[in-house]
Amino acid sequence: MFRKQYLVIVAAVAVVITAGFIVYHRSNPPVYPNSKGLITDTQTGSIKSANFDKSKYSTTNPASPWVVINKQHPLNPINYAPSDLTSVGNGQQMRSEAATALTHMFADAQAAGYTLVADSGYRSYDYQVSVYGGYVKQWGQTYTDTVSARPGYSEHQTGWAVDIGTGSCHVSDCFGDTPGGKWAQANAYKYGFLWRYQPGLSDITGYNNEAWHFRYVGPLLSNEMHTENIQTLEQFFGIPGGTTYK
Repeated sequence: MFRKQYLVIVAAVAVVITAGFIVYHRSNPPVYPNSKGLITDTQTGSIKSANFDKSKYSTTNPASPWVVINKQHPLNPINYAPSDLTSVGNGQQMRSEAATALTHMFADAQAAGYTLVADSGYRSYDYQVSVYGGYVKQWGQTYTDTVSARPGYSEHQTGWAVDIGTGSCHVSDCFGDTPGGKWAQANAYKYGFLWRYQPGLSDITGYNNEAWHFRYVGPLLSNEMHTENIQTLEQFFGIPGGTTYK
């Protein structure tokens, strides 16, 4: 009699444990990388790499290709200047790694029938003082802060950013409407670049849409962000941005 009662209890416990296991795994399905090393976030449905290391490079050191510069995060030191500036044509310079990538990108664009040029690359702190000050005199500070960075807060000062032009369209919204501009926006990630300031994201990036502004972060990160369909560095790294200066 005792043995039968014992077996009944054991069986009941097993049923409860099994049921709990099934409910848990239905609510929390295991995630396995597919053949390309990608996983699907079961909560958001987004695709991401299984082993992407977001700490591989610094997001605060201006010498890092992953540095995040926005209105909450100025360069440190404020007058930072890169040491390996290299020509990218049209009198402009970028960090050596970025310059090499941009040269490849422009060559492939040319092969596809589009002529792209670097309109503005590296800008020193002192140069940005002049640029920003000129805009303030012309438009006032409130509007200027939506279209131009204050000195020490510009991605251009890192040497990782470039404004691209084509044909008769230079540093203007028309860039995004040109065949060359559309090609650049669609293909830049393959070369390690991000279209940095996209429409509808000014509350995150701090700036209005700039169809022409591209930021080098390296192909590792640019391809990952493309895979995950994330448009901004702030969103990818979880770093505050916004329209208010620190």
